[in-house]
Amino acid sequence: MRTNSVKNKFFTREICVCAHLTQTRYAQKTCAEMRNIMSRITGVAAIQMKCSRNVLENIQTADRLVRKAAEEGANIILLPELFERQYFCQERRYEYYEYARKTDEDEGVKHFTKVAKELRVVIIVSFYEKDVNQLYNTVTVIDADGTNLGIYRKTHIPDDHYYQEKFYFVPGNTGFKVFDTRFGCIGVGICWDQWFPETARAMAVAGAEVLFYPTAIGSEPILDCDSMPHWRRCMQGHSASNLVPVVAANRIGVESVEPCEENGEQTSSLKFYGSSFITDNTGDIIYQAGRDEEEVIVHKFDLDKLAYDRLSWGLFRDRRPDIYEKAIRKEL
Repeated sequence: MRTNSVKNKFFTREICVCAHLTQTRYAQKTCAEMRNIMSRITGVAAIQMKCSRNVLENIQTADRLVRKAAEEGANIILLPELFERQYFCQERRYEYYEYARKTDEDEGVKHFTKVAKELRVVIIVSFYEKDVNQLYNTVTVIDADGTNLGIYRKTHIPDDHYYQEKFYFVPGNTGFKVFDTRFGCIGVGICWDQWFPETARAMAVAGAEVLFYPTAIGSEPILDCDSMPHWRRCMQGHSASNLVPVVAANRIGVESVEPCEENGEQTSSLKFYGSSFITDNTGDIIYQAGRDEEEVIVHKFDLDKLAYDRLSWGLFRDRRPDIYEKAIRKEL
């Protein structure tokens, strides 16, 4: 429904403007010029940061960078995945279950609810959620007035060497969602979700104008490869095939496991490779952070122009969900 409302709203305005060009003070202007007059400009930002073992310190770092992003014109700001702590999924320890909190009890969520209202920006906050006996990898979207617009729970949960998330999280049950913020309709996937085209397509069909992916990804000690270019290309493809910008925020730094009896004296470390980025609506990278530096990257988009481009290309017009459904049934 959201997709149709976005398209119809814009299409109606386009027809009205063009039909009355000769009767208004814009009589000499083209439809393209009129689109510029009607534009909705929204600034988006990705925060790239190093995470320490101290929760308060991480929140303070994130706060400083969020304020910098707002000063540079960002209206919607993305924090990295599970930024309140180092990436505890590198090892398996039952005591880490205690990190999980209800949404309104999480320290990061509480802090950035106040900051969003103060700065009048939208902030996407990743946290470890507890819901009775279930634990989730979750994001909440806080609107520019401090309102919590709801949560999304990570759908795809990895279980690989040193990315042992199935030990900590159950698969999300929210389904893919979009959030109508003050500055536009957005979709949010979480890290491993970004490798699956279904995630991006579901959010785009639901009306997302920009896709956001909080991330915690780095070295692959067992595979012995640099996954960064592959990781980045996946999301560039989602952007290009859905004609929406993508914003990805990753952490940086080396995080090491301290051996103890509970984790079987495991010794390991991950080097998170940063490289946070923003694409345009064709998948081309506009801004990319480095691999080792704390950074804030910001870009402004004309959401009405992006909506017009999506209509013009006809990708959503020519989709065949009826055929896809038959193929999926065969797969099942």
